[in-house]
Parts: sequence; C-alpha cells; structure tokens
Amino acid sequence: MMLPRLTGALRAFSPVSGNIDAPGENDHVVPRSRKSRGSRKEGMGWDDLCFIIEQNSLQKKHEVTAELRKLMHTAREIVGGDASPETVESTAVFLFVTLQGCEKVGHQETIELKNSLGPFPANAASQACSTVQDISRHIPVEVLENLHAREKKQNFEFGKNIKFSFDSFNVEVDEEESDDSDTEHYNFTMSYTAPVAEPVVNSNHVNKRKPNEISGNWLRLEVEKYYGGDDGMTAQIWCETIFDELCSSKTNDELQNDLFELLGFDRFEFIQTLLSNRHKVLNAAMNGGNKNSTKPGDGDVSKPTFGCQVTIQTEKEKQLRKQYMKEEKKSARKDARMEENDFMDDFDPQQLRLQRERSLQDAGKSTLFSRPRVHVPQQEHYPNVYDSMIEARLSSSFIGGTKMSLPIGFEKQSNKIYEEVNIPPSEPAPVHIGKKKILISDLDEISQLAFKGMKSLNRIQSVVFETAYLTNENLLISAPTGAGKTNIAMLAILHEIKQHLQQGVIKKDEFKIIYVAPMKALAAEMVRNFGGRLAPLGIAVKELTGDMQLTKSEIQKTQMLVTTPEKWDVVTRKSTGDVALTQLVKLLIIDEVHLLHEDRGAVIECLVARTLRQVESSQSMIRIVGLSATLPNYLDVAKFLHVSPYLGLFFFDGRFRPVPLGTTFVGVKTLNRMQQMQDIDQVCYDKAVDMVEKGHQVMVFVHARNATVRTAMKLREISKNSGESGLFAARQNSQYGHAEKQVQRSPNKQLREMFPDGFAIHHAGMLRQDRNLVERLFSDGLIKVLVCTATLAWGVNLPAHAVIIKGTQLYDAHKGAFVDLGILDVMQIFGRAGRPQFDSYGQGTIITTHDKLSHYLSLMTRQNPIESQFTRTLADNLNAEISLGTVTNIEEAVKWLSYTYFFVRMRLNPLVYGIDYKKIQEDPTLEQHRTNLITTAARALDKAKMVRFDERTGYLHATDLGRTASHFYIKYNTIEIFNELFKPYMTREEIFSMISKAEEFDQIKVREDELSELEAHEEFDCVMRAAGGVENGYGKVNILLQTYISKGKLDSFSLVSDMAFTAQNAGRIVRALFDIAIRKGWPVMAALTLQLSKTVDKRQWDFENPLRQFGTLSNDIYSKLEHKKLTIDKLREMKKDEIGHMIHHVRMGEKVKLNVHQFPALSLEASIQPITRTVLRVRLTVTPEFNWNDRVHGGTSEPWWVWVEDPENNHIYHSEYFLLHKKQVYAREPQELVFTIPIFEPLPSQYYVRAISDRWLGAESVCAISFQHLILPEKHPPHTELLDLQPLPVTALGDPQMESMYKFTHFNPVQTQIFHTVYHTDYNVLLGAPTGSGKTVAAELAMFRVFHQYPKSKCVYIAPLKALVRERVQDWKLRLESRLGKKVIELTGDVTPDSRAIATADIIVTTPEKWDGISRSWQNRNYVQQVSLLVIDEIHLLGDDRGPVLEVIVSRTNFISSHTEKTLRVVGLSTALANARDLADWLSIYQVGLFNFRPSVRPVPLEVHISGFPGKHYCPRMATMNKPTYQAITTHSPKKPVLIFVSSRRQTRLTALDLIAFLAAEDDPKQWLHMPEREMENLIGGIRDNNLKLTLAFGIGIHHAGLHERDRKTIEELFVNQKIQILIATSTLAWGVNFPAHLVVVKGTEYYDGKNKRYMDFPITDVLQMMGRAGRPQFDDQGTAVILVHDIKKHFYKKFLYEPFPVESNLLEVLADHLNAEIVAGTITSKQDAMDYITWTYFFRRLVQNPSYYELEDVEHDSINKFLSNLVEKALVDLESSYCVEIDEDNRGILPQTLGRIASYYYLYHKSVRLFKEKLTSDCSIPELISVLTDAHEYDELPVRHNEDATNGELAEKVPLEVNPYSYDSPHTKAHLLFQTHFSRLQLPSTDYATDTKSVLDQSIRILQAMIDTAADEGWLVTCLRIMHLVQMVIQGRWFHDSTLMSLPHVEVHHLHCFRPVKVAHGYQGPIECLPELVTACNGKRSVLQRMLEREMSDWEIEEV
Repeated sequence: MMLPRLTGALRAFSPVSGNIDAPGENDHVVPRSRKSRGSRKEGMGWDDLCFIIEQNSLQKKHEVTAELRKLMHTAREIVGGDASPETVESTAVFLFVTLQGCEKVGHQETIELKNSLGPFPANAASQACSTVQDISRHIPVEVLENLHAREKKQNFEFGKNIKFSFDSFNVEVDEEESDDSDTEHYNFTMSYTAPVAEPVVNSNHVNKRKPNEISGNWLRLEVEKYYGGDDGMTAQIWCETIFDELCSSKTNDELQNDLFELLGFDRFEFIQTLLSNRHKVLNAAMNGGNKNSTKPGDGDVSKPTFGCQVTIQTEKEKQLRKQYMKEEKKSARKDARMEENDFMDDFDPQQLRLQRERSLQDAGKSTLFSRPRVHVPQQEHYPNVYDSMIEARLSSSFIGGTKMSLPIGFEKQSNKIYEEVNIPPSEPAPVHIGKKKILISDLDEISQLAFKGMKSLNRIQSVVFETAYLTNENLLISAPTGAGKTNIAMLAILHEIKQHLQQGVIKKDEFKIIYVAPMKALAAEMVRNFGGRLAPLGIAVKELTGDMQLTKSEIQKTQMLVTTPEKWDVVTRKSTGDVALTQLVKLLIIDEVHLLHEDRGAVIECLVARTLRQVESSQSMIRIVGLSATLPNYLDVAKFLHVSPYLGLFFFDGRFRPVPLGTTFVGVKTLNRMQQMQDIDQVCYDKAVDMVEKGHQVMVFVHARNATVRTAMKLREISKNSGESGLFAARQNSQYGHAEKQVQRSPNKQLREMFPDGFAIHHAGMLRQDRNLVERLFSDGLIKVLVCTATLAWGVNLPAHAVIIKGTQLYDAHKGAFVDLGILDVMQIFGRAGRPQFDSYGQGTIITTHDKLSHYLSLMTRQNPIESQFTRTLADNLNAEISLGTVTNIEEAVKWLSYTYFFVRMRLNPLVYGIDYKKIQEDPTLEQHRTNLITTAARALDKAKMVRFDERTGYLHATDLGRTASHFYIKYNTIEIFNELFKPYMTREEIFSMISKAEEFDQIKVREDELSELEAHEEFDCVMRAAGGVENGYGKVNILLQTYISKGKLDSFSLVSDMAFTAQNAGRIVRALFDIAIRKGWPVMAALTLQLSKTVDKRQWDFENPLRQFGTLSNDIYSKLEHKKLTIDKLREMKKDEIGHMIHHVRMGEKVKLNVHQFPALSLEASIQPITRTVLRVRLTVTPEFNWNDRVHGGTSEPWWVWVEDPENNHIYHSEYFLLHKKQVYAREPQELVFTIPIFEPLPSQYYVRAISDRWLGAESVCAISFQHLILPEKHPPHTELLDLQPLPVTALGDPQMESMYKFTHFNPVQTQIFHTVYHTDYNVLLGAPTGSGKTVAAELAMFRVFHQYPKSKCVYIAPLKALVRERVQDWKLRLESRLGKKVIELTGDVTPDSRAIATADIIVTTPEKWDGISRSWQNRNYVQQVSLLVIDEIHLLGDDRGPVLEVIVSRTNFISSHTEKTLRVVGLSTALANARDLADWLSIYQVGLFNFRPSVRPVPLEVHISGFPGKHYCPRMATMNKPTYQAITTHSPKKPVLIFVSSRRQTRLTALDLIAFLAAEDDPKQWLHMPEREMENLIGGIRDNNLKLTLAFGIGIHHAGLHERDRKTIEELFVNQKIQILIATSTLAWGVNFPAHLVVVKGTEYYDGKNKRYMDFPITDVLQMMGRAGRPQFDDQGTAVILVHDIKKHFYKKFLYEPFPVESNLLEVLADHLNAEIVAGTITSKQDAMDYITWTYFFRRLVQNPSYYELEDVEHDSINKFLSNLVEKALVDLESSYCVEIDEDNRGILPQTLGRIASYYYLYHKSVRLFKEKLTSDCSIPELISVLTDAHEYDELPVRHNEDATNGELAEKVPLEVNPYSYDSPHTKAHLLFQTHFSRLQLPSTDYATDTKSVLDQSIRILQAMIDTAADEGWLVTCLRIMHLVQMVIQGRWFHDSTLMSLPHVEVHHLHCFRPVKVAHGYQGPIECLPELVTACNGKRSVLQRMLEREMSDWEIEEV
C-alpha cells in the first residue's frame, strides 16, 4: 500500500522519513503516472481476492468462478445497477471480508453493512452470506485468517503509532496563521505590481549541531575540506554542481558513476557519505537558512517568484560542464595557481535558489530564438466582449496537484476526507452594459407576436439586439446558462422571416431555418418553445431527429426544423437527399457550440464547413448563429464560424448570470471505492443540511434512475441517525395535508414513504402524473430535498436555490464504460441553481473524486481552450464529402479542411495535433501537413474501396460502397470488416456475427457482473448461436441484438443502455448491408439483409406470424396462429368463421380476416419481348391486392423493392425501388414497370421477378419468367461498308443552278457513295447513317431527280416534328424557291393552306399525322395521286408511339401506287439501324438501294463517356449531376460550344443556376460569355423571360418550348454565332434544330410521364439524336458526348449506344383506328381485305422475324393465320361497339357507318366518337358539353407533370365550374381547367400551362366539329347550337354570357365601363352592351371610339379595336 506523502512537520519531528533509496518518496522525482498507478492499489482488490481464493480453494476452477460471479452479482444488486464496476468489486470484497465466518447476517453485521452501504435489500444480504459460506467452506482456515488480518491491517489509519521527538527547535510562528483552522485564506489582487510573498527565511534557524549531524552548511564545509581551492573552481560552483546531481531523478547506482567521474576516485569516502545521506543532505540544504540571505524586496518583483528545485539543463550542457571541470582541474594542477576565493564562507542552497530564480527571470526576459521576432501587438479589445478574466489571468493555486488560475476571493480547505474549493458568486456586471433595455412595444408587429407576454428584452438581448435583428452578420453568442440565448435565436429567426415578407404576406416556401440542438430532449423542448411562439405568424416548427422522421411533404410544409447535429449531417451529406431542402436553408442556428471539444464536435465542424462551402459555391446567403455557454477561446470559435469579432462576437462572462452562482467543488480523497461511496453520501448530506438549515430547498442530481431512490433513502437515513430529520419535514398546514393525500394516492411506493420526511425523487422512468406531482410539490416548497436525474435539468424548468451533483461517473453506452459527466450537463444542472425572482444568488456544488477535482475546476473556470476532435473521424468525413461531390480531388479536400475548427486550432496550438513549431514556421498555412493528412485518409479509403484515389492526378471518385457508408453513417473500419466477411452466400447466423463485429460496437465491453444475466438471455432469448459467446464484446452485442428482437427484458442498467445503443446502430448497419448486396447484385443476400433490417425495425423474427406487425390482437391469438402454422396465404383463403374456430375465438376471426386483407400484397405478371438476341424487355404488371387503411399504411404510399434475379448464377440483373400510391391501391389499378435485362445463350431455364415490401415482414411476391417458348430474333445482317472513294465534286449534278445551292465544293464520303443510286436511278432508297452525316442532301438529290425527270409531279417530305418541318420550309424557301423557282408549302396542324395552294405546290413539307389525314381520301384528292417522291425523315421512329402513322402512310403509298400504276419512289432516312433489311424489304428496296452505315461512320468521330449516378429519386439525382456537368465542360470543352440536354423546363432553369454558382467560385465568372458585356446588357433588356435575363449574363442560354418566340430566336442566334458558350435545352431541341456543339451533355435519360405518373426512359433513338449533335463538321476533328444516367441503367446504355437498336412495330395498339380509316376510304370491304392489308405493314415483317416480341408462339403458317385473324376480329369488334362499322350478316362484309366516317375525317380515336354517341343528348348544357369535350381520348396524352395536381387544385378554386376534386392528376381534369381559365382569361400558373393550353385549344376545334356532326346526325338542334357557341367561346376566349364587346382585341372586363356614348345620339342612353350598339354609337367615326377609350388604351390598341 502506498503511503501518503509526508509533510515537512512529520519529517522534522518523527523518525518516519523513508529510505532515501526508495525512488518513490521524493515527490519531485516520482513521475505522476506511477503515482496514479499506485493509487488504485489501496486495500485488497477483487483481482487479489479472486487470485488468493482460486489458488487455495479445493473446488474445481469453474465452480469457484461461478461462486465468485454469484457474489459479484449480489454485490451489484446491493449497490444498484448503475454503480461503476470498481464500486461493485470493492463492495464484493467488503462483503466477503465482513460476512466470512458468519452463519447468517446478524445484528452486528447488519449495522456494519448499513453504515457502509446504506439501505440494502435483506434477501440480497442473506444471499451474499450464503455465497461467502460456500466459498469459505473450501478454503483452509489459515488462509482466511491471513485474508482477514490483511484487510483489517490495511484499514488501519496511517500515522497512528508514530513516536514524536521534541528536540528544541526554534520555530517562528506566523501571526496570521490561526490555531485550528485547516482553511487557508488567500487574498489575491488582480495586479502584478504588489509585493510578492517571499520564502520565509529564519536567520537563527541553525542551533549548535552535534558533531556528526548533517546541517545546512555541512556540504560547503566538506567541499572546502576536500577541494581547498587547488583546481581553479570556486567552492560555490562545486556546491552547486553536487547539489544538482543529488537533486536529479537518478538512482544511487547511476549517481555513483557520475559522482566518481566528477569528484575523482580518490574521494571515495566523501561520495559514500553523500550517497548514504543523500536525503538528509538535501533536506538540510533546503531547510538550512543563512544569515547572508537576501532581504525581502530585493531584486525584480514584476512577477511572482517560485522555488526552483529543478535545474533546466540539456544533456549537452551537462557534458560540456563535466568537460569544463576536468579541463579546469588539469590547468590548475599544471600552473599550481590557487587563487584565494573571496566568496561567501557558507554554501547555502537558499541563496543559490534566489540566484537561480533571478537568472531564470532574466532568461524569461531574453529572446528565445536568435532570429529577430516580430513585435506582438497588445491584446485587441473587441466591442462586445465583456470578460473580466481578460485583464489578468489571475493567481495560481495547486488543486489536486495541478496548477490553476481561480477567480478572486476563492477559499480552499482540505481535511482528511476531502479537499474543497469554494468560488463565491461573481460580482454583478457593470450597470452601463445593456442599460437601455429594448421594449417589446417598440418593435414591429411580427416581433410583438413572437415576444407576446414580455415587456422588454433583458440586458444581454438588448446588447445583441441591433446585430441580431437588424443585420445579416454571422453571430457567436457566448453567455452563461439562463441568460436568455433562446430569445437571441428568436431575434435572428424574426430577422430572417422579415426578409421574406412581401406586402404583408410571409413567403413560406422561400426559406428554411435549421436549429441544431445537441440532444433530442432539448430538440423537443425547442419545438414546443418556438412552435408556440411562431404559430401566430403561421410558421410551422417540426422536430427532425432519430426519433421523429418527417416525410418529404411534411418537410416542405415546415419552415423551421429543429434537429440534432448527427441528423442534420445525415440529411446534408445525402447528395440524393433533399437538395431542395438544403438550398432553401437561410439561417443555421447551432446551440451549445462548445460541444466542439467533445467526441460529437467533429459533426458540428462538418456541418459548418459544408454550410460555409455551400455559401461560397452557390453565392447564397446562409446566416450562421452560434450559441454557447461561456467559452475560453471564443475568438477561435468565432473565426471558425466566420463571425466578425468586431460585429458578430458577443461574450458575456459569469457576471451576467440572471442569478449569480456560487460554486463549491469537493474532491473526496479516499481511493477505496466503497469508502468513496460513503464519503460522497456523507458530504452530500452535510451540504444539503447546510442549505436546509438556512431555509433553502436542494436538488441532488445523480446519474441513474435507481440511484435516485438509493440516494434519497440514504440521505433520509443519515438525517434520522443524526437526529436532524425534523429539519427536512415540511411545515404542517392545510396545503401540506392536501398534498399528502395526493401523494398517498400515487402508485410509487418509495415516493409515498419519503414524502413525509421532506424527500422525493424524480426521473424519466416514473409515470408522467407522478413526475408532475413532484414538480408541483417542489415548487410549492413542500419538498426540501429532491433527488433527480439530469433529465430534470434538460427537460423541465424547475429551479432551486442549491443544486448538488453527487458523483460524476455515469454510464455511456457509446463508450461501453463509465465516463465523466460532460461539461454540458454540469452547466445545464448548475443553470437550475438560483430562482430568478427569489434568490440573490444560487449555490452549485459538485462532489467528485479527488483526482477529478482539477478537471471540473478547469472546465468550470474556463481554463483550457477547447480543442478539435476532428482527426479521429477524418476518413469518414472525407468520404462523406467525396460522396456528396463537394470534394473531387486532393486540392479541394485540402481547401475543405481549412474550413474546420481543427484547422483554426491546429495553427494556434500545433503541438496538440502532433505538429512541431519548426513545421509551422516553414509552412504557416500548414498546406503540406493538410495534404499529408488528406492523402493518408484517401489511401485508407481507397484500400477499403470506398473511393477511387488516383495518386498521380490527385482525383478522388466516389464508389457505391463509399456512398453507402456515407448515407448510412457507417465507419470506415466497419466497411473494411464487411469487405473481408461479406460473401454472396451467408447464413443469418453469420450475418449477425459480422454485424456484431462492426466498429460501431467496439466500445461495448463485457463486465464480469453481467455474465450471468447475458448467459440467461443467450439461453432464452437467442434464436441462433451467438458467435463469440458471453465472454467477448461481439458475442455480447450479438446476444443483446437477438434479445432486443425477441423483446427480452433486461435487469442491469448498463445492459439496458447497451441494448438501446446496439439496436439503434444495428438497424442502420443492416440497411447498409442491404444496399451493398443490391449494388453487388447478390439476390440471396439482398433478400436476407432486407428481411433482417425489417426484423430489427419491427422487433419480430421472420418465423413469427407477420400479422404481429399490426399489434391489434392479443399475444395469445398470435401464438395460436403460429402454432397452427396459419400463413397469410392460408388465412386469405379461409373464411372468418373458419379462422375463428381454428383459434378457438370465433369473434376474433373477423379481426384476423380484416388484418389479413390489409396486409400488403401484390400480384405480379411479367411478359417478355426479345429486342435482340442478348437483350430482353420485361413488362411487369403490378396489381395491389390489399385494402388500404391510413392508420396502418400511412397516408401516402407503400415502398417496395423489385428485382429480377437469375437463380443459377445468383445475380440480380435489374433492381428498382417502387412506390405504390394510396390512390392506386384504392382503384386497384395495375402499374406497369418496363425495363431491359440481358440474356445469355444457351437460354437459362428461368429468371425470377421478386417484389419485397420495404416495410412489412413477410410481404413478398415472386413471379417466374420462363424461357421455354422464347424465340430469339434473327441475327442482323452486317452494315454497309464505307468505301474509300474519291470525294465527288458538286459539279457532278450537271446543273449550275443546283450547284449554286451548296456552299461546299465536294460531297462527303457518305453522299459520294449514295450519289449514283439516288440521283441517277428511281430505286427506292433506305439510308441509315449517324446524325450529322449529311442525310438532308440525299433527300435534295432525290428531289432534283424529280424536277428533272418528272417536272409535273410533286415531292412530299415527312418530318416527325413541327419544328423540323418549320426548319426545312425556311431553308428550302430560301434555296429552292428563290433559286429554282419551286414552290414549297408547309402542311401541319398549325398551318393548313387551301387546296388550290396545295395543288400548285411542288414540294409539300408535312408531319405524318397530317399526311395520313389527307391521304386517307386519296381518291378525291388529285394532288395526292400526283406525288412521285415520298421522303420520310427519321424513319426509325417507326418503333416510337407515333410509328403506326408512318406504317400506315407507307402501306397506303404502296397501295396507291399499285392502283394508279404510277411509280412512287420512297426514300427513307434514318440513323444507323440494326434490322435495316426488314425495313428495306417492307419498303420494296433491293440491295442496290440499301445503305446502312455503322454508327461510327460520322463525319466527326465521337468520344462517349457514360457515368452512372445513384439515388432513388429523380430531382435529387439530377441535382447531383450538376457538378459533373460543370467538370465535363471544364475538362472537354472549356472554350468551345456546349449543349446540355435535360428532360424538363424546370431542369433547364435549375441546371443553369447551379452552373452559375460553380462559375461564381472561379476567377473569371464570365468566361462563357464571348461578347462585350455592354452589348449583352442591351440585349438582355429585350428578353422577356426572367431566368434567361440572369443566365445570359454568364454566357448560358436556356431553350425550351415555353419560351417566347422572340426569346427563342435570340438564344439560337447567340449560340450559333458563338456569343454564348452554353445552351441548356429540353430534348425536343435535339430533333428540332440543327445546332451542333463540340460537347454534348445528356443530363439524365428519363422524363416524367404524366399518363403513367412516373419517370420513363427516353427512347434510345432520342439519346442517339442528342449525342449526334456533338462535333461540328466544319470546326472539330472530334466531338465529345457525356451521358449521365441512373446507375442501374448504365450497362443498358453502354450496350445500345454502340450497337444500334432494332426497330419494332407499334401498330397493334392503334390497329382499330387505322382499319376504320381504310374501311371508310373503301380500301377494306371485308375481313379478308383487312388480313391482306395487314400483310402490307411493317408489323407483319417483324412478326415473322421476332415472334416472341409480339407474343406469337411459333412461326408455322397456321399459327400466323390464326394470330392475324384474331387481331382483325378484335379490332372490328372494337369498331362495331364504337358504332363505326357494321358487319354483314354473312360475317364477312364490312360497311362504314356515319360515326366511323366522322372519326376518320376529323382524325379522331374511335373511342372518342363512342363517347359522343353515349354522352350527348338532345338538350346538353354548356358545362356538360365542356365535360364531354375534355373527356375525349385525344386528351389522354396531355402531360400532368410533377406536383401539377397541386397546381390544378389551386386553379380549380378560381374557375366557375366544379371539377372532381379526386382527379386533379388526371389529364382530362387538367384540360377542363385549362378551357375554363381560357374562357375566364385567368393568369396561368406557369409557361408550361400556356403551352398546354395551346395544344388543348389546337385539338379542340376538330373535336367540336365532330361533336356538331354527331349531334346533327341525330337531329338535335339545341345541342348543335350550344356546341357552336362552345366553338365561339374557344375562338374568342370568353364565356358565352360575357359581353360580346370582349371579342374585340385588347378588351378585358375592366374596360367595359368605358363604353358609354359621350353625346346622346338618336335618343339612346345608358351603357353600350353589345357590338351592334357599339357600331351604331360610333357610326363609323373613329373619334367617338377614341374619346371612349383614350384613358385606358394606347393609340395602336384603339386602332386595332
């Protein structure tokens, strides 16, 4: 046992001075670590006891261990589950020693136990006694006696038997020192100029000494004796040197050598004397006085002087000194010159000491480095820092052996039980600060609402008010707890809200405010506080933490989110998460910023760094407000938060507390844990009694729920034993009587017992009503001492005069051990001390162990600057940034590091972070050090496959694994473990074992006392073997996880919190494993991990009945269902009564059946179509088969995972996340998913499609895809080779006029190769060549041939889009019309010239639908018969939705030419095709006319890059593509033009804004603008679109159909002329306009399909078309295309971008309509004709080639016939039911009907005319007619885009006619609303709606005309007239009942009042109401109209009227 240090007095008066040899006795020699190691060994330890018992016991080892474990368990029961392991161990030892030898626990033992342990359960004591007996029985008696004696001996009080000698020493007594007081009073001042306390030197100290005694000047005398000055060294130097050597920390052996070397071997006796009396010599020298001692007041007293016992000397100096001494000796002997020394006769260390001090002080003033130092300026004074400690970093004091500075007036006292430091309440703050308080009544009304019930702000708030409320400055407010920081946050919030106030309305969707609170409890409190106060402003405040998840729509509707640092980190690190959310954040408030120094601090650093970088990159304003308790280094934190120290930094020290706080720190000295507990209890009681005697209430805070009861009982018992219980009891009065009755009604037994004695308890485990009761009684003063846990301090505002923190150890599950109470909790608890309205000061006491005393003192008095904890998680945080895409290379990562607090501190305090000062001088910004840190982290991440790190270039690329780790917050070491252990096939047991080895659980340790409980759980609650067993940490995790799922109950407090920690992390880890499995494509593991993830979430095993998830039935019923093995499928088929009988509970049958019907289930049906021999298209039809219930399924959707797996190869070929919406379940409407998967030859037997619910255990559907009858399509013929021909000159045309049309001199290789066939023959031609290879010239060559050979006939050019038609017409009008005199005419839905114009035209340019409509009546239209050339551009669109129209045109063309016997040449132009041969056969093209070149045959070679992007949701995924788009531009085309294709208008805008944000961070943000800025500004003035105005300034154009025509033209011109470098366009531009660029970026390949309500893929032809725009033939030698796709589609695109896509027919879907047209035209008159007609189609060609695609079983002749006649039959039945045709009696002939003719003439679907027939009546009102119109099938395709259902809902409220409120997402409802807005002339919500209105109105006329014909056919006059009115309404844009004046241009409702005659003419008076009246009034004179309207309209408008 280590003895205490001996005091000087003991050494002087007693012979207990230790042996000098023992190195441990000299305190300045002992390293502190050895001291602390020894400190634990006080008393016999548990390990010692176990060792002795195991060595001497006669039992088997495992039996002994079990008994000892039992004893340990009992000890834990006695001291409580929350006690630390050391306490439990010492209690067990105590129990063993006390109870050993007792048969039972008698009175004596009970008293002994009670005194030591407080109240304990009697049965536990008896059990302990019997266990001790069991152990003792097998141990020899003498061993037990030794044990007993040893323990008793160790409990002896040290120093009892010391004999004191009383030699007569003359000691001066300091008068100020009182007799008995232990207390030392220090009176310190703040200044350094006062006289310094000098050492007390006693001149007549030394008496006459005995001859041999060693005294103060013995050393000097000895030195003089031996070295009488014969060596030139003065005795002074000798003494100093010897004294230094004796002081050193060497052992005597080491010292002996040094002394021999120093003094020589001839001084052997002297050395021996020195060593044997080393200690005495030192003591005598230290205490020895000297008459020559320096007078007080000498020397420099600018700073306090301290005794110096240690020479500061390097090894080198020592060596030099020795060398110097040897040299001195030699020279002295040589010269024999001995100078008489005239120095002092006495050697006195005291004197030396003063000299050394002086030299040290001089050294302190001299420069440290030889380099000239820069002058350090004085500390700056900042305007808002009120810190009294700045003036002087106060006096020092040694507390617990550590030097500290403490505030003025502190007291320190020490006794044998504890050391105590009292810090009095601080002075109140100076009056002038914040004297003028801001009155709430002076603020604006918004603030008055938020501060309702307050009169004014407090002082601190008033000081901060101006900066917080009136500026946008970042803030750091550091102020004491309770100073009202929440209101400062409120000021910042109000300032933000005011910025979004427009005309008295808060624009709620423009901003988000994020409040980051450190704990969930605090988050909930803040939501209540802010939510209540902001509710009057309509601001929604919600909590977003681990417990409170919010849906996307909830987040959208919330303006302020209160969250924890971790949760916000998760949200912002998900690039695919809520980008929209993070971009809306305008204010980030971080509460308790001083958490930076705790483990969680790194998260805050990440958040702030991310936010600051976002501010810089996006140039958006995000204000950061940091709130914290008083911080030591507030300047560093301000720098980190980018707070200006002059404007935004506010620091208020403790003087600003609302109630000043006095603090007491008590450190209990004993090291024995049991004794410690008793001492802490006793001290706690003493402090409480002190306060209660003064009439105050006390709160005692402990750190576990069961400790509250134990402590309260113990205090109550001590009060009774000491007879002071009367002090605590409440005064007896009526209030007390009433309260007692309430308490007696409480179910809490302990509360009922304690209350009468004035004690109570409070913790989160109590019932809410009990907690409320205790809070009320305490605030009424009826409870004197309340023992509670820290939740009371966080959650409830209940102040007391005094608070006591009893003990500072608490269990932390994250660390798996007992840790020190955090400073955050201490501050919060101390914040409860002092009641603002009653107390003048509060008192906080913290009782801890002695070794922790200095720790808490330094924390509470702001001693140590807070440091960063960032390095520990550097790799994980770096990975998060790389995954997010904000860091893409080492350089960016190094820059990112500079935004952290770590960087701020690293520069100020490099040593803490392992950087030496030399480094900092060489590299002041630590760039190199940061680079090294990042490189190391990047290498580690690369090794774990989380990023790809290219060391050569420094690039960092995210991988799937890294993204998974980042999203699920998985640590990097865990990923390494997964890389090693995760395999494609694993059992559930192996997965559990792997999860439990994750690094997240490393802190969970196994404790001896938990083993028995864990074993019990392993046996009863574990479903499978827990690898590692109870002895290992990972085994424990495994057991706890299984126990959690099995809902096992735990007893031990530490296990409960370990289990909560395990469950919380396991759920996340399993999800991450699922993510990894899906990405790796392992179906077995994906299914298993998804199942386990739900198992953890639901706490239910997969073998339990899935109905348990409803939780609505009793456990008994579930057990019966499980026992009877009734699966969901079986239950589905049973009737409710059967179920009732099976479970012996008939009534319950119905409930079970209800649950079964609500249990999510899907039916799957898959059909496959081979596209090529290696690719299959799968159409999966998903039908919901369950009943929706909001309570069970939530209000929105059920998520599912769908994947296709190959069971033989264990691989997933396609997976997707699929949402089943509530509406779809209600309507039972099937959903169709379409995707492509690879197949391999030989064909596998089958694949499986699996749909598994993401939330419900046991909800799973499987459907097999069989390949039995699959017929793969034929292999495709090879491409045409491009021949190496001499380019043909233009002169080959042989016609100067035609030659002049081309600017080039030679045709390109493709044109050269086809020239002869096209220009010199009449063969039909199919030209397949990549975009940009000059196909238009081929069409022109064919036309030139017609002009030459058949001058009378016509050419028809069919292009798929109106935009293409328009482009062709413009081009050809310029060239063909002006130069060749050939008339060109446009024929589209927008432009329909009269038949005369068409008859005279030479070239007709049209769209497929228009030509189809015209050529249907080819018999009556001569000009159709005059066509001799039909050019079809983009003929590969046959495979598109509009393909059937092309098929019909070509089939009809062939049909016409066969009838008229005129040759009609067909020229088809397309991209490179896979199955060109089929197309050619169908077009009757022979080998000579077929040119199908490879995709690579481009005039400009193309380089393609494809990148995949993860993420389930479309919008966030698009947002993550913005940075790669920017990087693609800077890499591939920094100066050349770039085209970016996106899928929607919204995306054009978002992409442009993001690119501008990236530009803003560059040196030259206008680098893409290639024209003078002045010119551009002028141009922007004329632009209408606001977004365009912004983007054009940066050289970025936006192009989509919603732009105004003039804006669109301007943009096109700017881009073509290279004035702007970037054009962002929607996909239509790829087809519509020929703008080649050097680089094309296809940003996303999906678009939102309004019809299917989800995102669909672009046809591959569109993507090829977009890529085709890359590379400009005249400028580039190569083009680049970058395609950014959803990662799961990457392989698909890789395949088909190089291998052309075969074209299949889509005719089947619209066969009926086309048959109808032919029947009406008379081409088809019987079923046989219909069959023959089909054989003309392309569909028929493909049917034979790829039968499986069209679901044809085999290609036998009969099968095909049967298949076709079924098709015809079905189509005719459809037509007949639509009243379009009539079939003859003989069932062969077909006759057209009127409705069929109407449908064909007006080009309508047959279903639309059926609708007219069924819905129109003889008397339809206008609203009914509008409904019929909008229900027409023509409007099926009207797009309802994302979130437009909400817009439609808003529109519906403004229009006069009601629509069905449940169908806002229907295209028909949207059409209805658009018509109404058109009639009412309302403002449209967006440009999209304007385009939609145009397309709706375009189609409406022909539909209405068909309706008129239908009604006329029936002879309904009224309906006919009303439909005509409706036509007028559509054309004039007004309701029928509106004034006819409104059909005049520019006249709106508000102009009608102007129409009054100025003079009364013809006796007419009153307002003009209709057009005839106006005509009469004006009488042809313009002046009359002018006078009426001049006030309201401009001249030109009146002119038009």
